[in-house]
Amino acid sequence: MSDAYDYFREHAIAAVRKARALPPGRSKQKQRTVARVYHLLSREAALAPNVHHLDDFRAARRLERQIGR
Repeated sequence: MSDAYDYFREHAIAAVRKARALPPGRSKQKQRTVARVYHLLSREAALAPNVHHLDDFRAARRLERQIGR
């Protein structure tokens, strides 16, 4: 993973796989939202690398950790 696009894309793929494994319910919806955030971050990073994406990434990671509890 050499750049932000690859990094965010890998997180998006992992989040989608995790969401598919969850049973239907609120946690699955939250996990799918996290996956969409990662996907949007990867698309933005592909257009123009930006350090400001890191704040959004950290917020998504925090939410993903809360879902796992």
